[in-house]
Amino acid sequence: MRKILLATLFCISSLLYSQADCSTALSVCGNSTITYSPTGIGNVNESLGGCLSSGEHNSIWYKITIATSGTLTFDLVPTNSDADYDWAIYGPNSTCGSLGTPIRCNAATVVGVGASTGLNMTSTITSAAGGSLTPYCQYLNVTAGETYYLYIDNWVGAGSSTTAPFSLTWGGTATLSSPFTNPSIQPNPFVPPGSPAANPNDPREILICVSPATFDFSTLSAGILNSNPNFTVSYHNSQNDALTGLNPLTGNQTVNTTTTYYYSIHYQDPANPNNPLNSCRQIGAFKFKQGNIVANDVTMYACNNNYSGQGLYNLTTAGVFSGSNVVIKYFPTMNDLNAGTSQISNPTQYVSGPGTVYALVTTSEGCSDSAAITLSFYSGFSVKDATLKVCTFNSVIKTGVFDLSTANVSSQSGLTKEYYPSVTDAINETNKITAYQNYVSPNGYVFVKVTDANACYNIAKINLEVIPPVYSTVLKDKTICFEDKTTLDAGSGFSEYEWSTGATTQTISNVGVGTYWVKLKTGDCIAIQNVRVYAAKSPVITSVNISNTTVTINVNGGTAPYKYSMDNVSWQDSNVFSNLKRGDHKIFVKDQYNCNPIEISIVVPNIINVITPNGDGYNDAIDYSALANKQNLVFDVYDRYGNMIFHADKFNNYKWEGTSGNKKVPTGNYWYSITWNENDKKNTQMKYSGWVMVKNRE
Repeated sequence: MRKILLATLFCISSLLYSQADCSTALSVCGNSTITYSPTGIGNVNESLGGCLSSGEHNSIWYKITIATSGTLTFDLVPTNSDADYDWAIYGPNSTCGSLGTPIRCNAATVVGVGASTGLNMTSTITSAAGGSLTPYCQYLNVTAGETYYLYIDNWVGAGSSTTAPFSLTWGGTATLSSPFTNPSIQPNPFVPPGSPAANPNDPREILICVSPATFDFSTLSAGILNSNPNFTVSYHNSQNDALTGLNPLTGNQTVNTTTTYYYSIHYQDPANPNNPLNSCRQIGAFKFKQGNIVANDVTMYACNNNYSGQGLYNLTTAGVFSGSNVVIKYFPTMNDLNAGTSQISNPTQYVSGPGTVYALVTTSEGCSDSAAITLSFYSGFSVKDATLKVCTFNSVIKTGVFDLSTANVSSQSGLTKEYYPSVTDAINETNKITAYQNYVSPNGYVFVKVTDANACYNIAKINLEVIPPVYSTVLKDKTICFEDKTTLDAGSGFSEYEWSTGATTQTISNVGVGTYWVKLKTGDCIAIQNVRVYAAKSPVITSVNISNTTVTINVNGGTAPYKYSMDNVSWQDSNVFSNLKRGDHKIFVKDQYNCNPIEISIVVPNIINVITPNGDGYNDAIDYSALANKQNLVFDVYDRYGNMIFHADKFNNYKWEGTSGNKKVPTGNYWYSITWNENDKKNTQMKYSGWVMVKNRE
């Protein structure tokens, strides 16, 4: 059996009178070590039998209940070399008043240093009479559920001055019943009160502010029991009282720092008041220690964010006291602390500039001390507003592409930067600009939140300026004759030029009709300006009116004013030519650009003013069949009232013999017109008009 040596753990029964009688035997609970100092014989001088024939002297009775079967041994070691312990075991399942002969008995005379006795695994005897020098008897084979009584007596004699506390340690493979080793009964560990002493072998220590002090032991109970049901705890002035539960300390008690006190944990089975485990107790020792607490003055740091002049402090993290189980209150001044007024209600979020507040630390025992908390700012860093200028990205909507990270807002290293469209966004960290290296924007501004290693921040403004393109005011589109060349001049004032032709000069010469561009550099920006050289549009002769020997030229297109010529040498401003000879002619026209003229060919028809359609072969008809090769040739004759009386076409070979409706017209004057389109590229419309006298003789 594993021996458990716990100097402060004891499991015994609770007695109302004397634990030195069989009827009120102390229950052994578990295999824990027992220490006790028996004095006297109790109320009854028991009949012991066996090797014990002289009666009781200084005795104690124990009741043992077996939890698991196996072998059982024990070592009984007195702490006084003059003690002489005898003992006897009765059972199994004996009853007081009818114990019978002990099954193991030892009255050997064993006196001196290390004079231990008991049961072991090597002895073969079951009884040793008085005067024997054999201190150990043979072990017991025990079965779960059996009970035994163990009687122990210090033979030095009743009333002897030799007190002999002993230590009783169990061994073997069997286990003894205990509520303290059963997790279904004790689910949680018990928590001893106080704190460990400097020497771990000394009792634990509970702090008091003064000694002596008034103390209520019951304030320790909840912490010791640690929510274990069906257990109670009592407090005592001596170990024996704690073991037996006698003389508990209740209510307020005067305590000091020199006395050792004991707590005793007691189990009570709610379903079985006669359960042997109800007699089990577990005890521990503790003392009181005087020690007024010491609170520590500290300095706290906070951020002076964005030069606000105030920081946010969590006063509860100041570390003014390193212990636990204290209440800490915070005050703006020492006077407030002393008076208990104006307590800071939000110590975890205290907003303040640099200064000092005060903490009052109070323990559960009422000990207190004050500390000064100096409020300071972290070493700051500065930021400055900056301006970024970029060339226009889109000249129509006047935007540019900015790399916000290039804004020089601080020269200090180890800073992080985040970019936001407004100060509010920067403070709240909303709408962060993620594409800050390619930020497209018109003229405006953004804000950069600059943060250091202490999570302190300042906010700087970045002005955004889009540089508009600078174009030449000299360079204009031109119109020239298609066959001509010209010079393009971008004007002065630019640092660099680059033409689409590859030229890098201010001007380019010998330029024909086409579209060109030039890159104009001003500072760091380049503007691309397009320029066109147009071909002058040629005028178009839309129609020609011929009246007898007068020709009128009708022109549109091109650019007025126009010039007119019959020989491409002599030019006139008038579009009318008179007294032209009958036959073919050429007409030349040009506009103000003086480009190569356009030309058309015309025919001034042979005019007949009198016909005598009498069939004599002379002047019988007006004949314009010579114009039959012209396009859209039309020949119409009108009377003096403007009524068309004849229409000539290819079916009548463009001739009129003075008839209308196959009848001869009366003698008189008639008018006619001839229209056609010349066979040129423009299909120039021609119109010839005249009159004729018809002489018909009936």
